[in-house]
Amino acid sequence: MVANHMQFLPWIAFALAAIFEVGGDAVVRMGIKTNSIILMLLGAATLGGYGLIVNSVDWNFSKIFGVYVGAFALVAILFGKFVFREQIPISTWVGLLIIVGGGLVIQFGK
Repeated sequence: MVANHMQFLPWIAFALAAIFEVGGDAVVRMGIKTNSIILMLLGAATLGGYGLIVNSVDWNFSKIFGVYVGAFALVAILFGKFVFREQIPISTWVGLLIIVGGGLVIQFGK
């Protein structure tokens, strides 16, 4: 039971890191658009948090970022749709499936 729980923790870290990275980028973007140095600095600090979280996973570097790209892509597209209210074309959703599929191959491939 504990072993299965421990295997799930990296996926939680990836989701949290993706939220920090995309959220930090979004806050920086809002800071630039509103000319707010406070928002830009807050976004930069959030991006620093992303780096700490994603690198807390005890996997080899190439596996961490190979898998993380899928988590990042998913969160980025969801932020675009729900935070920035963008229309997401079907080709983007198809591309997302390809990216997430590639991350799964990196994670579970031998």
